[in-house]
Amino acid sequence: MENRQGEIVYLQSLISLCLRVSVADLWFLRTIPEMRMAEVIRATFVTVSPPFARPTIALAQPLRMPKHPVRSADLNLGQPLPVEMRRIEGREWWLWVFAVGVTLLLTAAIISFTFPWFPFQPYNTYWSDLRDWVRALAALVLMFDLYTIYQHLQLHRMRRELTEREQLFRLISENAADMIALVDNDGHRLYNSPAYSKVLGYSQEELQATSSLEQVHPEDRQRVLEAAQKARSTGRGQQLEYRMRHKDGSWRILESTASAIRNAKGDIEQMVIVNRDITERKRAEEMLAHNAFYDGLTNLPNRALFLTRLQHALDMAKRHANYKFAVLFIDMDEFKVVNDSLGHTAGDELLIQIGQRLSRSLRREDTVARSHPGVPSGESLARIGGDEFTIVLDDIADPSDAVRVAERIQSGLAVPFVINRQEVVVSASLGIALSTTVRAAAEEVLRDAEIAMYRAKRAGKARCEVFDTAMYATAVQRLRLETDLRKALERGELINYYQPIVSLPSGAICGFEALVRWRRVQGLMAPGEFLPVACETGLIITMNKALLRQACQQLRSWQMQFPEQPPLLMSVNISPPEFARPDLPATIRATLQQSGLHPGSLQLEVMETIAMGDAEAAGVLGTLKALGVRLSIDDFGTGYSSLSRLQRLPVDSLKIDRSFISGMDRDKEAWEIVRVIITLAHNLGLKVVAEGVETEEQAKQLTELGCELAQGYFFARPADPQTITQLLRRRQVGELEVVGAVAPVGKK
Repeated sequence: MENRQGEIVYLQSLISLCLRVSVADLWFLRTIPEMRMAEVIRATFVTVSPPFARPTIALAQPLRMPKHPVRSADLNLGQPLPVEMRRIEGREWWLWVFAVGVTLLLTAAIISFTFPWFPFQPYNTYWSDLRDWVRALAALVLMFDLYTIYQHLQLHRMRRELTEREQLFRLISENAADMIALVDNDGHRLYNSPAYSKVLGYSQEELQATSSLEQVHPEDRQRVLEAAQKARSTGRGQQLEYRMRHKDGSWRILESTASAIRNAKGDIEQMVIVNRDITERKRAEEMLAHNAFYDGLTNLPNRALFLTRLQHALDMAKRHANYKFAVLFIDMDEFKVVNDSLGHTAGDELLIQIGQRLSRSLRREDTVARSHPGVPSGESLARIGGDEFTIVLDDIADPSDAVRVAERIQSGLAVPFVINRQEVVVSASLGIALSTTVRAAAEEVLRDAEIAMYRAKRAGKARCEVFDTAMYATAVQRLRLETDLRKALERGELINYYQPIVSLPSGAICGFEALVRWRRVQGLMAPGEFLPVACETGLIITMNKALLRQACQQLRSWQMQFPEQPPLLMSVNISPPEFARPDLPATIRATLQQSGLHPGSLQLEVMETIAMGDAEAAGVLGTLKALGVRLSIDDFGTGYSSLSRLQRLPVDSLKIDRSFISGMDRDKEAWEIVRVIITLAHNLGLKVVAEGVETEEQAKQLTELGCELAQGYFFARPADPQTITQLLRRRQVGELEVVGAVAPVGKK
């Protein structure tokens, strides 16, 4: 009986020990994850934003941070697990194996009671029930151990995932270009990512020893404090830009976003701050803004900024009746010559020096906008394109002030510039627009100043003109004329009128001069009204091509209807723009081939200023002469001729300008000039054509001087092809006296 009681006590002790070990095992397995979780940061994810985007950081909640400052990350990045973590896990496995081993041994000891060699009373009910109970208990312990092993494997997997996540966070935070910092509520730094050292130059020790506000620019500290306070109160940070001092003393511009970290109670304990260095981006933005409003060559305001400044002055003039301003439009005269002779690099250098000299030529009150806050001095002077500059004279007392400034500018520009050790002298034409004229927009003021500038150029350059309403009306009329002229070319409204050229000795018609007319619905328009516009706009090229073809076809038709010996001649004027084109000989050759006209029947008239003034003119004239056409110098006597050059030109005749012919019958000097020209031409073997003969006396004097040919109202006015055809037909049948037609010398 005593042995049986001892056995029962022994069994109860084993069971109790087994239960205690199992409970200890459960407690150990529960505490191990907590011990492990205290060593890691629970789930921190960094959202890396694209360049120039707002940086953000999201933290898994709740995040329990230690109360002591966090050491800077010193993990060996790139290893699967840190050395310390492997040592902790090794100890954990050893303790777990020991606990499970003890449990299994105790379980085996309990089961041993059910083995056959254990003495018991087979017919004793007590032992039979105890064996079943022991087996059930052993099965329960085994199930518990299996469950413990499963839970341990799960916890081990979770720990590895958390470790990998921690490694990923540290890898990102320590290699990110953005600066990541953790600060407490007092502004002390708890953690700084290595990017702080790369961007700002401070070491980790220097950052830990200073407050987060010490490097912030004094002017930005208040905004930073307000943003931090708002983030702590609302839990949401806002994007903020501020300056922070680099270790070398320079200032970097940072874009910052703060996120709050709450404890288990929901109170905010720390702030995670993500800073991005946007200094280069800000410089690029400033450069783009500068390039958008400033000229890249002279660094002066461009057209856009100038119009903004001008609009402000215009608004001021509308609000205050006593406020007056003026706009000066400056354009360099013959600036193209500088580019063509010295090169565009020298031209650019000259523009830079012109801008600098213009700035020095202005008084302070000329350049400072008194009522325009935020606009720096000097923005009243601008380069709006090419060699064009503009100036706003702000708050002038009298319009004469603008004229005095213009004169001062012209005097300043008259001093030679030195470009590549070579002196360059330039002049400028200025247009002035005053605020006294009512205008709605800045563009209109600038337009009026430009109109006045072009008036100064047409008046002789190196001048200054003040805009008036008549100029605007003229400009509008010119624009309308240009538009109508383009349409006229498309509609074929430009036609040739023909004025006969008469042989003075015989009175016979030798040929015609083709003179353009514009046949409009309102009537014919004389060439003097639209030819200047055609030359300025380049329309003269297209227009004269069509008129040349028309004149050649018409002359060929008359030659076939009225064959004479020598055949009739057609004179056609060559404009300066045409003469400068290299394709002029090819155009004339093609026209002669298309019309079937013999080259000797076409005479090209070139102005004296073009034929005698250009050194390359002789070559062009030689090329034209090779086509077989005749050449004549038009308006001879009005230019500055060189006799040595004249004798080398391959021309056939000279045409005396009408200004000498009209006065030769009453002015002895004019008569003498005509005589000298005729004598000179004959000595050079050239024929002479007198233009603008209007009286019988002029015709007689020209005949006496030996002039061969003449044209003018005394013989016939320019007429359309139908009238000239009737004239030729009457001449053919001997009707010499026809009203308004050619008559022999001495007949009106």
